[in-house]
Amino acid sequence: MSALLFENETYKIIGACMKVHKGLGHGFLESVYQEVLSKEFNKFSIPFEEQKKLNLYYEGEKLEKYFKADFLCYNKIIIELKSVAFLNKSLESQVINYLKATNKEVGLLINFGEKSLKWKRFVNTENS
Repeated sequence: MSALLFENETYKIIGACMKVHKGLGHGFLESVYQEVLSKEFNKFSIPFEEQKKLNLYYEGEKLEKYFKADFLCYNKIIIELKSVAFLNKSLESQVINYLKATNKEVGLLINFGEKSLKWKRFVNTENS
């Protein structure tokens, strides 16, 4: 069985998210979780950029439009935060499209809106 792409990095990120969810619970706005999560990323020594503008590409050509990632960790993992009742296919598609359009390989969709932290990991198979 092969190792997951960026396994150690995603493990640390999810651990920080679990700590935040345990401390705050569910029900806050995304912006609250984002602020607290940036503090935890610092404590966990996770390199990150917040509200990172990422260029978008279509058929190899850079677009004028860009995407703002909630976090870009390790300069390679897109983190999309949500605080919703449940994760749906539309939110999953959003992360998948961000990966494809930015040529990044791994994305995490993190939902703080449920009683237990929910997360999904996506891999851009076009670049892997």
